[in-house]
Amino acid sequence: MNRKLLSFLVISCIALSLFTGCAFKEPQKQTIHIGCMKGPTAIGMIHLLSASDAGNSLHAYDYTIAGAADELSAALIKGELDIASVPCNLASILYHKTEGEIVTVAINTLGVLYLVESGDSIQTVSDLKGKTIYSTGQGTTPEYTLRYLLSCANLNPDTDVTIEYKSEAAEVVATLAQNPNAVAMLPQPYVMVALQNNQNLRIALDITTEWESLAGTTIVTGVIVARKSFLEENQGVYQDFLKEYEASANYANTNIDDTADLLEQYDIFKSAIAKKAIPYCNVVYLTGDTMKDNVMAYLQVLYNQNPASIGGSLQEGMFYLEN
Repeated sequence: MNRKLLSFLVISCIALSLFTGCAFKEPQKQTIHIGCMKGPTAIGMIHLLSASDAGNSLHAYDYTIAGAADELSAALIKGELDIASVPCNLASILYHKTEGEIVTVAINTLGVLYLVESGDSIQTVSDLKGKTIYSTGQGTTPEYTLRYLLSCANLNPDTDVTIEYKSEAAEVVATLAQNPNAVAMLPQPYVMVALQNNQNLRIALDITTEWESLAGTTIVTGVIVARKSFLEENQGVYQDFLKEYEASANYANTNIDDTADLLEQYDIFKSAIAKKAIPYCNVVYLTGDTMKDNVMAYLQVLYNQNPASIGGSLQEGMFYLEN
Protein backbone atom coordinates (compact mmCIF):
# COMPACT_ATOMS: atom_id res chain seq x y z
CA MET A 1 0.00 0.00 0.00
CA ASN A 2 1.24 3.48 -0.83
CA ARG A 3 2.78 5.12 2.27
CA LYS A 4 0.93 8.38 1.64
CA LEU A 5 -2.35 6.52 1.35
CA LEU A 6 -1.59 4.53 4.51
CA SER A 7 -0.76 7.73 6.41
CA PHE A 8 -3.98 9.34 5.18
CA LEU A 9 -6.03 6.36 6.33
CA VAL A 10 -4.37 6.31 9.76
CA ILE A 11 -4.92 10.05 10.26
CA SER A 12 -8.52 9.72 9.06
CA CYS A 13 -9.17 6.89 11.52
CA ILE A 14 -7.69 8.90 14.38
CA ALA A 15 -9.75 11.95 13.48
CA LEU A 16 -12.91 9.85 13.16
CA SER A 17 -12.16 8.22 16.50
CA LEU A 18 -11.73 11.59 18.19
CA PHE A 19 -14.92 12.89 16.63
CA THR A 20 -17.04 9.92 17.59
CA GLY A 21 -15.45 9.86 21.04
CA CYS A 22 -16.42 13.49 21.65
CA ALA A 23 -19.90 12.83 20.34
CA PHE A 24 -20.26 9.85 22.66
CA LYS A 25 -19.24 11.90 25.67
CA GLU A 26 -21.61 14.75 24.87
CA PRO A 27 -24.29 14.73 27.62
CA GLN A 28 -27.75 13.90 26.40
CA LYS A 29 -30.40 16.22 27.80
CA GLN A 30 -33.70 14.61 28.69
CA THR A 31 -36.95 16.47 29.21
CA ILE A 32 -38.27 16.04 32.75
CA HIS A 33 -41.77 17.20 33.59
CA ILE A 34 -41.81 18.79 37.06
CA GLY A 35 -44.31 20.79 39.11
CA CYS A 36 -44.53 23.04 42.14
CA MET A 37 -47.09 25.29 43.82
CA LYS A 38 -47.22 29.03 44.29
CA GLY A 39 -45.96 29.03 47.87
CA PRO A 40 -42.96 28.37 50.12
CA THR A 41 -42.38 24.88 48.70
CA ALA A 42 -41.43 26.47 45.35
CA ILE A 43 -38.51 28.40 46.84
CA GLY A 44 -36.02 25.55 46.70
CA MET A 45 -36.89 24.81 43.08
CA ILE A 46 -36.87 28.32 41.63
CA HIS A 47 -33.19 28.43 40.66
CA LEU A 48 -33.54 25.08 38.92
CA LEU A 49 -36.40 26.46 36.82
CA SER A 50 -34.37 29.56 35.98
CA ALA A 51 -31.31 27.52 35.04
CA SER A 52 -33.42 25.32 32.78
CA ASP A 53 -34.95 28.32 31.03
CA ALA A 54 -31.45 29.66 30.43
CA GLY A 55 -30.25 26.31 29.08
CA ASN A 56 -27.81 25.87 31.97
CA SER A 57 -29.27 22.75 33.60
CA LEU A 58 -28.20 19.15 33.08
CA HIS A 59 -31.62 18.36 31.68
CA ALA A 60 -34.53 20.29 30.22
CA TYR A 61 -37.21 20.90 32.84
CA ASP A 62 -40.70 21.36 31.48
CA TYR A 63 -42.45 22.82 34.52
CA THR A 64 -45.90 23.60 35.87
CA ILE A 65 -46.41 26.21 38.60
CA ALA A 66 -49.84 25.46 40.04
CA GLY A 67 -52.12 27.61 42.13
CA ALA A 68 -53.57 24.62 43.99
CA ALA A 69 -52.39 21.17 44.99
CA ASP A 70 -55.23 19.52 43.08
CA GLU A 71 -53.65 20.57 39.79
CA LEU A 72 -50.43 18.76 40.62
CA SER A 73 -52.27 15.71 41.94
CA ALA A 74 -54.22 15.26 38.74
CA ALA A 75 -51.12 15.72 36.57
CA LEU A 76 -49.11 13.21 38.61
CA ILE A 77 -51.85 10.60 38.50
CA LYS A 78 -52.24 11.02 34.73
CA GLY A 79 -48.48 10.69 34.24
CA GLU A 80 -48.17 14.26 32.92
CA LEU A 81 -45.63 15.10 35.64
CA ASP A 82 -42.57 13.05 36.57
CA ILE A 83 -41.61 14.92 39.75
CA ALA A 84 -43.42 17.50 41.88
CA SER A 85 -43.23 19.42 45.12
CA VAL A 86 -46.41 18.83 47.17
CA PRO A 87 -47.69 19.10 50.77
CA CYS A 88 -46.47 16.27 52.98
CA ASN A 89 -49.88 14.75 53.70
CA LEU A 90 -50.78 14.88 50.00
CA ALA A 91 -47.75 12.70 49.25
CA SER A 92 -49.23 10.01 51.46
CA ILE A 93 -52.67 10.40 49.90
CA LEU A 94 -51.18 10.08 46.40
CA TYR A 95 -49.25 6.97 47.40
CA HIS A 96 -52.51 5.33 48.48
CA LYS A 97 -54.52 6.58 45.53
CA THR A 98 -52.00 5.30 42.97
CA GLU A 99 -51.28 2.05 44.83
CA GLY A 100 -47.63 2.94 45.33
CA GLU A 101 -46.88 4.60 41.98
CA ILE A 102 -46.26 8.06 43.56
CA VAL A 103 -43.41 7.92 46.08
CA THR A 104 -41.65 10.46 48.28
CA VAL A 105 -37.97 11.18 47.56
CA ALA A 106 -37.04 14.20 49.71
CA ILE A 107 -38.22 16.80 52.20
CA ASN A 108 -37.96 20.29 50.77
CA THR A 109 -39.70 22.49 53.36
CA LEU A 110 -40.13 22.23 57.12
CA GLY A 111 -42.56 24.40 59.10
CA VAL A 112 -43.73 27.76 57.76
CA LEU A 113 -46.30 28.61 60.46
CA TYR A 114 -45.85 31.44 62.98
CA LEU A 115 -47.95 32.98 65.71
CA VAL A 116 -48.14 36.78 65.71
CA GLU A 117 -49.54 39.30 68.16
CA SER A 118 -49.47 42.95 69.16
CA GLY A 119 -47.56 43.33 72.42
CA ASP A 120 -45.51 40.72 74.22
CA SER A 121 -47.96 38.67 76.26
CA ILE A 122 -47.11 35.39 74.51
CA GLN A 123 -43.70 33.88 75.15
CA THR A 124 -44.61 30.18 75.18
CA VAL A 125 -47.48 28.04 73.92
CA SER A 126 -48.86 27.91 77.47
CA ASP A 127 -49.42 31.67 77.32
CA LEU A 128 -52.16 31.08 74.75
CA LYS A 129 -54.55 29.92 77.46
CA GLY A 130 -57.70 32.04 77.36
CA LYS A 131 -56.77 33.64 74.04
CA THR A 132 -58.72 33.75 70.78
CA ILE A 133 -56.53 32.52 67.93
CA TYR A 134 -57.34 33.34 64.33
CA SER A 135 -56.15 30.90 61.71
CA THR A 136 -56.86 29.29 58.36
CA GLY A 137 -57.02 25.65 57.38
CA GLN A 138 -59.94 24.27 59.35
CA GLY A 139 -60.08 20.51 58.76
CA THR A 140 -56.60 20.50 57.23
CA THR A 141 -52.99 20.39 58.42
CA PRO A 142 -52.88 23.89 60.02
CA GLU A 143 -55.74 22.92 62.34
CA TYR A 144 -54.17 19.56 63.21
CA THR A 145 -50.82 21.26 63.80
CA LEU A 146 -52.28 23.87 66.13
CA ARG A 147 -54.39 21.41 68.09
CA TYR A 148 -51.46 19.03 68.55
CA LEU A 149 -49.16 21.83 69.67
CA LEU A 150 -51.70 23.05 72.22
CA SER A 151 -52.14 19.50 73.53
CA CYS A 152 -48.36 19.14 73.92
CA ALA A 153 -48.46 22.22 76.15
CA ASN A 154 -51.25 20.65 78.24
CA LEU A 155 -53.91 22.97 76.83
CA ASN A 156 -57.28 21.68 75.68
CA PRO A 157 -57.88 23.09 72.17
CA ASP A 158 -61.65 23.00 72.74
CA THR A 159 -61.84 24.63 76.16
CA ASP A 160 -58.62 26.46 77.02
CA VAL A 161 -58.54 28.60 73.85
CA THR A 162 -60.96 29.82 71.20
CA ILE A 163 -59.93 29.13 67.62
CA GLU A 164 -61.65 31.12 64.89
CA TYR A 165 -61.00 29.98 61.34
CA LYS A 166 -61.00 32.16 58.25
CA SER A 167 -61.21 30.87 54.70
CA GLU A 168 -58.06 32.66 53.54
CA ALA A 169 -54.85 33.97 55.07
CA ALA A 170 -55.67 37.43 53.71
CA GLU A 171 -58.77 37.48 55.97
CA VAL A 172 -56.61 36.74 58.97
CA VAL A 173 -54.25 39.57 58.01
CA ALA A 174 -57.27 41.91 57.74
CA THR A 175 -58.50 40.81 61.18
CA LEU A 176 -55.11 41.60 62.68
CA ALA A 177 -55.28 45.09 61.20
CA GLN A 178 -58.78 45.67 62.60
CA ASN A 179 -58.29 44.14 66.05
CA PRO A 180 -55.16 45.27 67.93
CA ASN A 181 -55.60 42.49 70.50
CA ALA A 182 -55.89 39.68 67.97
CA VAL A 183 -53.56 36.68 68.01
CA ALA A 184 -53.12 34.74 64.80
CA MET A 185 -51.34 31.73 63.35
CA LEU A 186 -50.23 32.38 59.78
CA PRO A 187 -47.96 30.78 57.19
CA GLN A 188 -45.17 32.59 55.41
CA PRO A 189 -45.18 34.86 53.48
CA TYR A 190 -48.46 36.13 54.98
CA VAL A 191 -46.65 36.68 58.26
CA MET A 192 -44.44 39.24 56.55
CA VAL A 193 -47.44 40.82 54.82
CA ALA A 194 -49.13 41.23 58.21
CA LEU A 195 -45.99 42.71 59.79
CA GLN A 196 -45.62 45.12 56.89
CA ASN A 197 -49.23 46.28 57.27
CA ASN A 198 -49.09 46.64 61.04
CA GLN A 199 -45.89 47.78 62.71
CA ASN A 200 -47.26 46.87 66.15
CA LEU A 201 -47.24 43.17 65.30
CA ARG A 202 -44.41 40.83 66.17
CA ILE A 203 -43.64 37.17 65.69
CA ALA A 204 -44.43 35.71 69.09
CA LEU A 205 -43.83 32.02 68.38
CA ASP A 206 -42.13 30.00 65.70
CA ILE A 207 -44.52 27.04 65.50
CA THR A 208 -41.80 24.74 64.18
CA THR A 209 -39.41 25.58 67.02
CA GLU A 210 -42.16 25.10 69.59
CA TRP A 211 -43.18 21.79 68.01
CA GLU A 212 -39.61 20.50 68.08
CA SER A 213 -39.25 21.55 71.71
CA LEU A 214 -42.53 20.05 72.92
CA ALA A 215 -42.91 17.03 70.62
CA GLY A 216 -39.30 16.07 69.89
CA THR A 217 -40.01 15.81 66.14
CA THR A 218 -40.49 18.44 63.46
CA ILE A 219 -43.14 19.78 61.11
CA VAL A 220 -42.85 18.73 57.48
CA THR A 221 -44.68 21.12 55.18
CA GLY A 222 -43.49 20.05 51.75
CA VAL A 223 -41.87 17.07 50.08
CA ILE A 224 -40.73 16.06 46.61
CA VAL A 225 -42.61 13.15 45.07
CA ALA A 226 -42.07 11.28 41.82
CA ARG A 227 -43.58 8.54 39.71
CA LYS A 228 -41.86 5.34 40.76
CA SER A 229 -41.78 4.03 37.20
CA PHE A 230 -39.98 7.18 36.06
CA LEU A 231 -37.34 6.76 38.77
CA GLU A 232 -36.75 3.10 37.99
CA GLU A 233 -36.40 3.74 34.27
CA ASN A 234 -34.24 6.87 34.57
CA GLN A 235 -31.81 6.36 37.44
CA GLY A 236 -29.08 8.57 35.98
CA VAL A 237 -31.49 11.38 35.19
CA TYR A 238 -33.03 11.07 38.64
CA GLN A 239 -29.63 11.40 40.32
CA ASP A 240 -28.92 14.47 38.18
CA PHE A 241 -32.19 16.02 39.31
CA LEU A 242 -31.37 15.43 42.98
CA LYS A 243 -27.98 17.11 42.57
CA GLU A 244 -29.48 20.08 40.77
CA TYR A 245 -32.35 20.41 43.24
CA GLU A 246 -30.00 20.32 46.23
CA ALA A 247 -27.82 23.01 44.66
CA SER A 248 -30.93 25.08 43.90
CA ALA A 249 -32.19 24.83 47.50
CA ASN A 250 -28.79 25.71 48.94
CA TYR A 251 -28.52 28.72 46.63
CA ALA A 252 -31.98 29.89 47.67
CA ASN A 253 -30.91 29.99 51.32
CA THR A 254 -27.60 31.74 50.72
CA ASN A 255 -28.57 34.18 47.95
CA ILE A 256 -31.84 35.59 49.23
CA ASP A 257 -32.01 38.72 47.09
CA ASP A 258 -31.51 36.78 43.84
CA THR A 259 -34.03 34.18 44.94
CA ALA A 260 -36.61 36.82 45.86
CA ASP A 261 -36.27 38.48 42.48
CA LEU A 262 -36.77 35.15 40.72
CA LEU A 263 -39.85 34.39 42.82
CA GLU A 264 -41.41 37.62 41.59
CA GLN A 265 -40.30 36.95 38.02
CA TYR A 266 -42.08 33.59 38.14
CA ASP A 267 -45.18 35.17 39.75
CA ILE A 268 -44.89 33.30 43.05
CA PHE A 269 -44.17 36.07 45.61
CA LYS A 270 -43.44 39.78 45.40
CA SER A 271 -39.70 40.28 45.76
CA ALA A 272 -39.92 42.72 48.70
CA ILE A 273 -41.98 40.27 50.75
CA ALA A 274 -39.94 37.25 49.66
CA LYS A 275 -36.69 38.85 50.85
CA LYS A 276 -38.12 39.04 54.36
CA ALA A 277 -39.93 35.69 54.27
CA ILE A 278 -37.30 33.32 52.84
CA PRO A 279 -35.21 33.08 56.05
CA TYR A 280 -38.37 31.96 57.86
CA CYS A 281 -39.49 29.36 55.32
CA ASN A 282 -37.19 26.51 56.43
CA VAL A 283 -36.14 25.46 52.94
CA VAL A 284 -34.20 22.19 53.25
CA TYR A 285 -33.08 19.16 51.31
CA LEU A 286 -33.41 15.96 53.35
CA THR A 287 -33.34 12.43 51.96
CA GLY A 288 -32.86 8.85 53.14
CA ASP A 289 -33.63 7.83 56.71
CA THR A 290 -33.72 11.44 57.90
CA MET A 291 -36.54 12.10 55.43
CA LYS A 292 -38.37 8.92 56.33
CA ASP A 293 -38.17 9.36 60.11
CA ASN A 294 -39.37 12.96 60.06
CA VAL A 295 -42.17 12.37 57.57
CA MET A 296 -43.46 9.30 59.40
CA ALA A 297 -43.47 11.12 62.75
CA TYR A 298 -45.38 14.06 61.29
CA LEU A 299 -47.88 11.86 59.45
CA GLN A 300 -48.48 9.94 62.66
CA VAL A 301 -49.67 13.16 64.31
CA LEU A 302 -52.04 13.85 61.43
CA TYR A 303 -53.26 10.25 61.38
CA ASN A 304 -54.08 10.36 65.09
CA GLN A 305 -56.39 13.32 64.49
CA ASN A 306 -57.87 12.33 61.13
CA PRO A 307 -56.73 9.18 59.25
CA ALA A 308 -58.28 10.50 56.04
CA SER A 309 -55.85 13.43 56.08
CA ILE A 310 -53.04 11.08 55.03
CA GLY A 311 -55.03 8.66 52.90
CA GLY A 312 -56.20 6.29 55.63
CA SER A 313 -53.04 4.64 56.94
CA LEU A 314 -49.31 5.02 57.53
CA GLN A 315 -47.20 3.30 54.89
CA GLU A 316 -43.41 3.07 55.15
CA GLY A 317 -43.41 1.92 51.52
CA MET A 318 -44.29 5.44 50.37
CA PHE A 319 -40.59 6.36 50.26
CA TYR A 320 -38.01 5.91 47.56
CA LEU A 321 -34.76 5.55 49.50
CA GLU A 322 -32.36 4.49 46.76
CA ASN A 323 -30.52 7.79 46.58
